Amino acid sequence: MNILSIDWGEKRIGLAFADSLNVPLPLKPAIQKKLKERLLHIEKVIHDKSIDFLVVGYPINMDGTIGFKAKEVDQFIKTLDRRFRLPIERIDERLTSRIAEQGLKSYKKKVDNKSGIIDSNAACLILQDFLRNIQEF
Repeated sequence: MNILSIDWGEKRIGLAFADSLNVPLPLKPAIQKKLKERLLHIEKVIHDKSIDFLVVGYPINMDGTIGFKAKEVDQFIKTLDRRFRLPIERIDERLTSRIAEQGLKSYKKKVDNKSGIIDSNAACLILQDFLRNIQEF
């Protein structure tokens, strides 16, 4: 099964991919100015990688409640569902962007937040969590 992981943001969408080997790899993020263009980027990835399944990071509050950002992601998921008609799983993404940023800093890499690299690395962490959860069953 080919899986695309998505770390949604208002300006940048991080992407990561895993195939049957279950090794998550960060992909080029969708950083185009307009959402329509970012969706076209995602559509191309879905086509090029023969994606069967989507995993979307779900920003649950630290206290476990569903807040404003999670509701925005719910709207984005509806858009993905209408457009691509693929199964979609929400995965708790608490702290993934911060962990991804810290991981890049540990390699002494200075990363421009606008590049989307942190977002795609966060998508990779989200995908790792998803793969770990399905392997436990």
